[in-house]
Amino acid sequence: MTPVTRNKLRRLKHAPAADCHAILEQVPSDRLHFLPLEDYTPVESCPLSNVVRLHHTSVAFNAPFTLNCPLAVAWIMYEQQALQPIAQRRLGQPVVGVTHMGAFSCRNIYHRENARRSEHATASALDVAAFELRDGRRITVLDGWEGGRREARFLREVHEAACDYFGTVLGPDYNAPHADHFHFGTRGLRFCR
Repeated sequence: MTPVTRNKLRRLKHAPAADCHAILEQVPSDRLHFLPLEDYTPVESCPLSNVVRLHHTSVAFNAPFTLNCPLAVAWIMYEQQALQPIAQRRLGQPVVGVTHMGAFSCRNIYHRENARRSEHATASALDVAAFELRDGRRITVLDGWEGGRREARFLREVHEAACDYFGTVLGPDYNAPHADHFHFGTRGLRFCR
């Protein structure tokens, strides 16, 4: 990941959907199964555009989910270039599963009436709660973040690495609402807490 690559990811947010989909279509099918979706409005005040339905990548997800295409591209890059190498180096095996808490939620930040819209309102953020390893171990953000164990070092390193791929990365050290998950979003340039 270079500054040029980060700039390309930022520009992708404003590119036509076809350009983003073309990038995803270059990923081998064993590393990505997705469905491009037409623009639609699942909730009256939250129209979605340039979104895809993600079924799996090189990891299995606890459920398919809809997310903004640029976020999907950032996730694929992060997974292949950061998450998996860190898992191999720190834990000696790959991540085979990810438990997420969703990407789309038509709401304001922290559900506050007068707050700005959350990145989730445009499916431009993904909340990740846990990682499953090939040996069946499950590392949760809630239980694994603190301490000096290998799992804590793994979580802290994958959180820090995410800052190169996503505009906003939040975790347990940011505030209590993020105690049990990482928030990976495309808004901003590099807000990493």
